[in-house]
Amino acid sequence: MSLVELIAKADERGLAASGLACLDRCVPLLGGNDEALRPLWASLAEDAADGDWAERLERTRADLDTAPDDADEAAALARRMLADAPAERTADGLRQWADACSVAALRIHRLLDGPAADGGPDLEDACREGRTEGASPLLAAELRRQCAVLELLAAHGPAGLRGALEVSTEGRRVLRAAVSRRSRRDA
Repeated sequence: MSLVELIAKADERGLAASGLACLDRCVPLLGGNDEALRPLWASLAEDAADGDWAERLERTRADLDTAPDDADEAAALARRMLADAPAERTADGLRQWADACSVAALRIHRLLDGPAADGGPDLEDACREGRTEGASPLLAAELRRQCAVLELLAAHGPAGLRGALEVSTEGRRVLRAAVSRRSRRDA
């Protein structure tokens, strides 16, 4: 099943976890530590009320670097993911957010590949639809992580959150290494 189909079939918790996992993997671009999004993950695990989610989201936004940096497209995309997170956990709002986060996270991984990235301007959309020709290893791995998060939540419900967080943690380490590699390359 393609990523587009997985997002279309996901329930509210799956959509929230999908968007949150994409954002979590990109936290190094926002100057955040590995625990920056833990309150939001906990909110999903506790099935907290919308108000609790909204409150935790605002605290997270305040804690992370949201200062504009027009020179870094990858960081701008990560900031937009955080800024666009819906305060109300409704299926429609979360579906739009999860979809936008999916595209942004794939674009970020493609940008971090630098010259290795190829495949035309619509590669992210093609990957989301299941066509991965031209995808670099970094981009393909991000696609697999996004699918894994949605599949875990679809198969296990709330119990899948732990696995989704583990997938996200691994992806954050990979992204942090890619950011470091880009810094050395651009220095």
